[in-house]
Amino acid sequence: MALDLSDYENKAREAIKAFWQSRADATQKQKEFGKSDQGERAGVTGGKNMDGFANLVIDIVKANGLPHAQIHQKRAVLTLPGYFRPTKLWDLLVINEGHLVAALEFKSHVGPSFGNNFNNRTEEAIGTSHDLWTAYREGAFGKQERPFVGWLMVVEDAPKSRSPIKDQSPHFPVFPEFVGASYQKRYDILCQRLALEQLYSAAAVITTPRKAVKDGAYSELSSMTGLRSFMAALAGHIATEAAR
Repeated sequence: MALDLSDYENKAREAIKAFWQSRADATQKQKEFGKSDQGERAGVTGGKNMDGFANLVIDIVKANGLPHAQIHQKRAVLTLPGYFRPTKLWDLLVINEGHLVAALEFKSHVGPSFGNNFNNRTEEAIGTSHDLWTAYREGAFGKQERPFVGWLMVVEDAPKSRSPIKDQSPHFPVFPEFVGASYQKRYDILCQRLALEQLYSAAAVITTPRKAVKDGAYSELSSMTGLRSFMAALAGHIATEAAR
């Protein structure tokens, strides 16, 4: 049976429009309450920016054989046990008949600051996956097949995220693929390696300009880290789980 990607391209465009609109609404609300000094952080703390992508994942789950799976989005039921810490809060969990089917993280990175935030996102992504897989190895989820673990990043397409970046490494050279790489390119490399090292079942990064609030436009940086590959990997995992 062919995988059903649930018209992901059109739904992704709707998710992008909602992403930018949600950020704008949150920022405007902060200004109305006299907290304009928070700047871009207001859009982040709005909390609903990535809901459109969560809804797309839910559609993929239902369309590929698990319409009755438990899909958790509320904060109170999004924690999983960790190995290096007691629990970790995820963005979306799929559980079927007591088995953890999928755990997903939805992240975004909007300017004007890209440097420190990129490093923070990188460390968070690596640490989160290592913690989960170690907990899985130690039987935290019982005896079951490996779950799908996904990481999806939306990055603002802006001059600062596209421009080459210089690094300083006085003692040893950085890997050549990072030399002069923009933050967009670095996210692409990160996602490729997160999947290559099996830290995530799939990792994707897409870029989008602020004006996409009107049309939902977005771009993929490579086929390996594109949205289609991510959704196809998820759909395949769901279909396999449904066939057990």
